[in-house]
Order: sequence, then C-alpha cells, then structure tokens
Amino acid sequence: MQVLDRRKAMSITPLFRLAFRPFFLGGCLLALLAIPLWLLALAGDAGWQPAGGWLAWHRHELLFGFALAIIGGFLLTAVQTWTGRPGISGMPLAVLAGVWLAARLAWLFNLPWPLLAVLELSFPLAVAGLMGWTLWKVRQQRNYPIVLVLLLLALADGLSLYGLLRADEGWQRQAVLTGLWLVAAMMGLIGGRVIPFFTQRGLGRTEAVKPWPWLDYLLLAGSALVALLYASGVALMPSLWVGLLFALLGLGHLLRLVRWHDPGLWRVPLLWSLHLAYAWLAVACLGMALWHVGVPLSPSLAVHALTVGAMGGLILAMIARVSLGHTGRPLTPPKGMTLAFALLNLACLSRVLLVLIWPYAALWLAGLCWTLGLGLYLWRYAPMLWRARVDGHPG
Repeated sequence: MQVLDRRKAMSITPLFRLAFRPFFLGGCLLALLAIPLWLLALAGDAGWQPAGGWLAWHRHELLFGFALAIIGGFLLTAVQTWTGRPGISGMPLAVLAGVWLAARLAWLFNLPWPLLAVLELSFPLAVAGLMGWTLWKVRQQRNYPIVLVLLLLALADGLSLYGLLRADEGWQRQAVLTGLWLVAAMMGLIGGRVIPFFTQRGLGRTEAVKPWPWLDYLLLAGSALVALLYASGVALMPSLWVGLLFALLGLGHLLRLVRWHDPGLWRVPLLWSLHLAYAWLAVACLGMALWHVGVPLSPSLAVHALTVGAMGGLILAMIARVSLGHTGRPLTPPKGMTLAFALLNLACLSRVLLVLIWPYAALWLAGLCWTLGLGLYLWRYAPMLWRARVDGHPG
C-alpha cells in the first residue's frame, strides 16, 4: 500500500474501515435484543406493534435483519481478499450501515410502507451490486453464484414486503422460508470452503480435505431448489418427493462432516463450534424430510434447527474467528467464548428438543441461552470492532 493510501485508510474512523466492523456489531446487537422482545411479545408485555405484528417481525428480522447483516459484512470484507481490490470503507460504508439501521427501525416502529420498502431493499441490493461489480472487474467467475444468491435473497425480501402490503401472512411466511433456504445454500457454499480450510489451519495439518466438486454443486443446487419450492408454495405441504430432496440434502451435509472430521478439532472451540453448527444444518434437512414423509413432528422444529443451531451457530463461530484475524489478533478466542458457543447449542437443543417436553420453559431457556451467547460475543468483541487493529495495519 502506498504511503498516501495508507495515511488515508488510517484516517478513517476504525468502525468504518472494513465492512465486518459495523455489520458484525449491528447484527449481533439486533440478535441480542430481538429474542427478548419476541418473548415479551409472547407474554403480552410489549407495548406496541411493529410492521406486520410481532410474529412477522420476529421471522423477518432474524433473517433479513440479523443474518443478512452478518453475511453482508463478511462478504464485503472477504471480497477484498479474494480480488485484491479495496473494499467499501469510510463514508460509503457508514451510509450503507445507516441504511441497514434505518430499515431495522422502520420495521420495529411500523413506518409507512413506501419508506420501509425503499430502506429494506436498498441494503441487499447494494451488497449484491458491490459484490458483483468487484468480482466482475477481475472476472472472478468462481464467486458469481454468491451474487446470484444475494439477488435471490433481495427478491425474497421483496416478497415479504409484498405480503406486508397485502396484510397476507401466508406470503410473508413463504418469503421467510424461501430466504432461509437461500441462506442455507450460502452456508453450504461458504462453509464448504472455509470449514475444511480452518480445520486444517487450526490443527496444523499439511493440507485440507480436498473438496468433491460434484457434491458441492449438488448441495448448492438442491438448496436453491428447496428455496424455489417454498417460493412457489409447493414445499409448504407434505410431499414425498420434497421429503426425498431434503433427505438427500441432509445426507450430503453429513457426508461432508464425516470427510472433514478430525479428532483433534474437539480440543479447539473455534473448530468444534463450526462443525456443530454445520451438523445442525444436516439435522434441519433430515427433520424436514421426516415431516414431508408423514412423521408427526412440527416443521417448526426443523426450521429452528436451521435458524438457531445452523445459522446462529455458524454465524457466531465465523465472526468470532474473522473478528480476531481482521483486527490483527492471534486466533485464540477471548475468555467466555467457549461458553458462548455452548450456549448457542443449548439454545438450539432447548428450542428443538426440550420444547417437546416443557414447551413454555424451553422457549424461555432457549431465549436466555441465545441472549447470553450473543451477549458474551458483544462483551468480548465490541471493543475490537470499534477500535483500530492492534498490529497498526489499516483495516
């Protein structure tokens, strides 16, 4: 980096030097507050109604608010490494973060629909546009599918807004389920690359497990097909063929886990947290398969295995590692993070299994574990996110 470029980069407020900083911080703050608010609403103690009501808000914000913020922050940071071109920073990044925050407030306080729609769609479209433009400039075709998934997520978000405008709970539910399985596709795509790599690096192995491209493509295509089936409404009703698709996806993810497994990973919290989160993705697929073939289980259990265990767990494990690396710190998580990873998994166990035995208590236990887990991350990592790198480098 030239002297003038370095001086300019170092003059930026640390919080806006790279995209992971504001979006990891903002996304986790949203996730920290969202579950207690939802539990208060369930108990009848919330004093107002967000856009679409509390159920619609709960479903929408944990996906299109929390998860999409983390995805955006991760990708807009990673694309700089992938392409060698500068990522978004400074005032443009501050504006993008402001748009994301304004959309969250618009949903929470039920602002007029036209304003809400503009704010809400601006963020995913901007992330997709920035990613697409940066990748296209270096013709990095390998990562074009990521842009496609981002655009489809924006489309799913638009479907949710349409459902909100029409006061149609069914459209809103379809939109969120579509978006969830698009995020599952993203988790399979990104997780399939980084989990074996992180495992190899974390254990000091000479090389990572070699990918099977045919399996990678099938899992991506299968998850995208599931999202399409939800968007069309086909997957909303039990179907043997959809159940078979889910079963194949679950077995494919399990096969990946078996290939990636190394006994040494259970000694490293930054690794076992990744592998357990990915295991919840397989559980979610197999749970949906069971429901589709007639097993009398609520599909909500599989959905929460996906959202709490896979999505929440993978996000926490990834941002715990990425935040260390991009702030110039050794890849050793601070005290409390092992407990945070365990709490996220306990939250999922409570919401998916214990809820069958003690429904009310399990919901509150899951909410408590989720909130404490995210709270531990923010307690330990928030200062890293708003302060400069410890090694004196830009970023």
